[in-house]
Amino acid sequence: MNELGRLDDLPVAYREALTRQNLVPLWPSLRAVLPPGKPQPRTRATHWSYEALRPLLLEAGELTPIERAERRVLVLANPGHGLEKMQASAAMYLGMQLLLPGEWAPSHRHTPNAVRMIVEGSGAYTTVDGQKCPMSRGDLILTPTGLWHEHGHDGTEPVVWLDVLDLPLVYYMEASYHLDGPRQSVKPGQGERGYARGGVVPTPMFERQGSAYPMLRYPWVDTRAALESLAADQPALDAVQVTYVNPETGGHAQNILGLYALMLRPGQTLTLPARSPASVFHLIEGGIDVRVEDQTFTLAEADTCCAPGYTAVTLRNRAASAPAFIFIADETPLHRKLGVFENRG
Repeated sequence: MNELGRLDDLPVAYREALTRQNLVPLWPSLRAVLPPGKPQPRTRATHWSYEALRPLLLEAGELTPIERAERRVLVLANPGHGLEKMQASAAMYLGMQLLLPGEWAPSHRHTPNAVRMIVEGSGAYTTVDGQKCPMSRGDLILTPTGLWHEHGHDGTEPVVWLDVLDLPLVYYMEASYHLDGPRQSVKPGQGERGYARGGVVPTPMFERQGSAYPMLRYPWVDTRAALESLAADQPALDAVQVTYVNPETGGHAQNILGLYALMLRPGQTLTLPARSPASVFHLIEGGIDVRVEDQTFTLAEADTCCAPGYTAVTLRNRAASAPAFIFIADETPLHRKLGVFENRG
């Protein structure tokens, strides 16, 4: 293929004339926006140690009262995008959020979708659209686009959770904003209790509840049990994985990001195929090694790492006698909606 012309090849006067008309020649930048063969992601394989960040998060609790922070978060930023961009991948934002006993993070709603994966502590809760969702380690709580949500803490120990948002995408679309609101009134009932057993659902479901998100809290005790049951029922299955879904539609729990839980059997090594979406791995229980191309990260409990798209990832359970459990978030629903999803095997 012939080499494309460079911007410097053009006369200065011509370039200045283009600039005055807000015009840009495509050919000098064509290979940057349409590289041959596959994309060139800015997302880098990156590891965030919870042991290292936890003291800094707790210190933030001493330095900044919740009234001045509103949401006390340390962002897990990917250096490939620049730390100032505050994003883990092209479409995913990650943050570790701290709530101390007696604190209340006021009610608001925003256009980006968010989920909370609870990392440690008990006694806190998130109220979403009037539904009070207790927060226990390993629970997944949705705060979807447009729904009012607030956080409170009635316990005695710090509570930390991992935020996962599609903020970079919504911000890029110039559609990111929030609204403040009054403290919510709690409605009776817990949405997840109606969907606690596979194969049976509340009868009114078939008339639809009128809610796009009928289930907002996915308790870890149920998800863990589902993984163990799947592993026992299918001993030859390599990837013991479940997907967090909307129980009324069977689709992904949210519109843009895919959310999953994976169990590695004792001593198991599992290679995930190279696919177009970037992925985030957060270790709930156990100890694993994550290999992304020529890098290997050693994850302890509550550690997080990310891998760019179009890259195979190998996971290894370091324990020979106990399973490991991993929460995964990726950009699969977005890629499928855009028609750019690829599985390169």
